[in-house]
Amino acid sequence: MDLVTSFIVAVALAMDAFVVAIAAGITIRTPRRGQVLRMVLAFGIFQFAMTLAGWFAGQSVSGAIKNYDHWIAFGLLCIVGGKMIADAFCKHEDAQRPDPTRIGLLLVLALATSIDAFAVGLSMGLLGSQVWIPCVIIGVVAGAFTYVGFRFGNMLGRFTRRWSEVLGGAILLAIGLRILIVHLSGGA
Repeated sequence: MDLVTSFIVAVALAMDAFVVAIAAGITIRTPRRGQVLRMVLAFGIFQFAMTLAGWFAGQSVSGAIKNYDHWIAFGLLCIVGGKMIADAFCKHEDAQRPDPTRIGLLLVLALATSIDAFAVGLSMGLLGSQVWIPCVIIGVVAGAFTYVGFRFGNMLGRFTRRWSEVLGGAILLAIGLRILIVHLSGGA
């Protein structure tokens, strides 16, 4: 895979991370540097690692994962998105908001947004493509898109308050639904 193709694939894979980062940025009113860094690193590392894992998995695993990977991503995103929407309607405005950069939730989000990277890595492995440079490009682009999405979501969240959490949750639900529809309709 040449550099241009690697970058195009990386941008396509980073779109889910970008949108989830917007939702996360909406949720956190005053993010600390560590929170932003955790999200950027988690999404970038997961995109890198899942692409590499897919490459190593090869054809023997493709049939087993291909049948249900979309259901896993759909379920994870629906759980997190549904919780965000429910939390937006808590009676107490000062109630503790979920922190999407906490390790447990962050790992779920990073995994859910990187399942497609596994499939890309798998196809690269089946084609005998070189893996290291594309994996690095995919990870770096995902991290950069995560940063930009998080900052944009945080700016958006300052203006819309409660409805921004509903929007963030709806975005996660929509991503999960899109993943499910694309896979069920025979897309990638």
